Amino acid sequence: MARAKGTMGAAEDSASEMQRSFSENLRLACSYAPSVSEVCRRLDINRTQFNRYLRAAARPSPNILNRLCDYFGVEATEFHLPPPQFARIIALKRHTSKPRPPYADAIDKLRAASLPTLRGYVGYYYVYYYSMSSPGMILRGLMHLFTHDNEVYYRRIEHFSNQERTDAAFKCRYSGAALFLEDRIFLIDSETLTSNEITQTILFPSRRNKIARLTGLIMGVSSGNQRRIACSRVLLEWLGAEIDIRPALANCGLFAPDAPSIPRSIRDMIDNTMPPGAPLFYPVDA
Repeated sequence: MARAKGTMGAAEDSASEMQRSFSENLRLACSYAPSVSEVCRRLDINRTQFNRYLRAAARPSPNILNRLCDYFGVEATEFHLPPPQFARIIALKRHTSKPRPPYADAIDKLRAASLPTLRGYVGYYYVYYYSMSSPGMILRGLMHLFTHDNEVYYRRIEHFSNQERTDAAFKCRYSGAALFLEDRIFLIDSETLTSNEITQTILFPSRRNKIARLTGLIMGVSSGNQRRIACSRVLLEWLGAEIDIRPALANCGLFAPDAPSIPRSIRDMIDNTMPPGAPLFYPVDA
């Protein structure tokens, strides 16, 4: 029994020593970051809880540990090494790593500043605009705006199924990032199936407490051989924070301009007619 207690005590001492090593190593790693607050913002970790890690009063969950490893560029096992050994490793990795370009910090700050506002827009939307590949037809796609690692991203699917165009049975998938700057929402994405297109969308934010519709402009290229550069008015229709995706996708596709399934109010907002003499193409503010 005494031997078992001794073995257990040794194991507890070892675990405690690893926790103290992790705490000291984390403090050293944070010294290379702009600030502890910046680390917490970037990783979406509660500052009070993070302070407990720094004091060796708590251990991070596997999920948070993985985030810390990705952020500082070290392995989980390295975080628990004796501090002198960890100091040599992280110093070497910082010395051999590529320097960040001067604009990287500005982009990081913009992403962090965008998060508080864009959290309110997280959810699913129908996306309406006149198709760049099928001129004269209205396209209805599905977009999901979501947060990941303290940043806002989105996926957009254009599913051409059996609607007015039975011959158009294909999909386009886009993945991108969202930013909020000076009362405008900026979306930029790339087509992930063919990797042949980058699309940019700029939207007016919602003027109401409850999101209903967002309008703006979308610019990209057609998927045909000519790859024409095009711009269209666009409208996002809020569906909810959580939806049944399968029936939502079934409602996507190409529609004739007078299709009864496209509300008249939406058709008016995405109409691309320009007033006579207009020097530039402007969106319709919802």
